[in-house]
Amino acid sequence: MNDFLSELFAKQSYDRDNFFLIAGPCVVESEEIVMEIAEKVYAICRKMGIPYVFKASYRKANRTSGSSFTGLGDLAGLEILKRAGDHLSIPVTTDIHAHEEAALAAPYADILQIPAFLCRQTDLLTAAAETGRIVNVKKGQFLSGGSMRFAVEKIRKAGNDKVMLTERGNTFGYQDLIVDYRNIPIMGSNGVPVVMDCTHSLQQPNQDSGVTGGNPQMIGTIAKAAIATGANGLFIETHPDPSVAKSDGANMLKLDMLEKLLAELVRIRKAVVS
Repeated sequence: MNDFLSELFAKQSYDRDNFFLIAGPCVVESEEIVMEIAEKVYAICRKMGIPYVFKASYRKANRTSGSSFTGLGDLAGLEILKRAGDHLSIPVTTDIHAHEEAALAAPYADILQIPAFLCRQTDLLTAAAETGRIVNVKKGQFLSGGSMRFAVEKIRKAGNDKVMLTERGNTFGYQDLIVDYRNIPIMGSNGVPVVMDCTHSLQQPNQDSGVTGGNPQMIGTIAKAAIATGANGLFIETHPDPSVAKSDGANMLKLDMLEKLLAELVRIRKAVVS
């Protein structure tokens, strides 16, 4: 495990040969939902020796419809996120969408996540790097794995070597995505941890309804293939009831299905590294 990841997970007891998990709801809906999900996922991960990062967006800027829920307010969302991390002594991550958000979010989050559509924005990558936080860049749906070396170079040039890359599929037509698993070792060749986004890679965007669709029954397939092809971490959005989630419910994993899936993935990981 990379030095900065070992430091990130220092407060957790885990199997050092395991993958790590980034999981939580798409957006901070309420403190109650955040705490419920964080506590349940943490308990599962602790039992299985999986290092855990809690994820929730304090604000959703990239919504299909202008009427969609975007958050509770920036500081309210960030403070809830930090309370969840402090409560369980776990790291947390959230998205940022503009360079001025980096300094706003950094005091509350251990990892700053760069959305896929913004992965080429030099000022955003530089601002995130300059906070000294870990920067997780999602590969654009329009890019190859090989081209993500330029994002890594921009962050390192700004003086930060704590970089992760996340695969989340490539655009396939107008309303679907497809995952090219060659991208996992290709992005890993930059000397950075690689994460598989098992939920957003199953989105069905650009729906006429203005609400993004999804294919959540394939989450297990995406995750298993990612572990088999060498992913260091998995990103899974989860919710007690995805049908009422305020963002991306169509491609979330129902929370009560997570434990069984993680148990299967741990077995695959052990087979891969043995």
